[in-house]
Amino acid sequence: MFFDNSIADAVARGIIIAVIALGWMNLLIRLNGLRSLSKMTNFDFVTTVAFGSLLAGAAQVNEWTAALQSFAAMLGLVLAQAATSFLRQRSDAVAGAVGNEPCLIMRNGEFDEDALKATNVRREDMIAKLREANVLQMSQVRAVILETTGDVSVLHGSEEIDEIILTDVRGAS
Repeated sequence: MFFDNSIADAVARGIIIAVIALGWMNLLIRLNGLRSLSKMTNFDFVTTVAFGSLLAGAAQVNEWTAALQSFAAMLGLVLAQAATSFLRQRSDAVAGAVGNEPCLIMRNGEFDEDALKATNVRREDMIAKLREANVLQMSQVRAVILETTGDVSVLHGSEEIDEIILTDVRGAS
């Protein structure tokens, strides 16, 4: 393509396609909004991971047609995410079908053993999350929630939780 040396050619092609793919992805994110990378739902999380995979794949292709296929797949992900977001806002059935429900794992310093079992989460893993959240006393833990993306939210302190924070959290009522 540019050089007589096939190694230099492969490196140059990888750099050029990676820069173009990154620019394309940036354009798509600007058009779709920051929701593209939000990880607010499991669908958003999977889309974010797929973006990264497609970007990496595009930078490693040997032919422009393969790069274009990756670019088209990125566009398809953005369109699917936008359509899903649009439908989730207008339909509880769609929202329920594509989204997980966050789950209360711990409340007021006590683990919910049934919730741990139902989510296949080990108590030791939750204790590690408590340490990451700088929890010093189990009695200060107001709630631990396994979010729809797999993230863990640890709510701790001396005050009671405003119940709106636990809206739509399985096991909170």
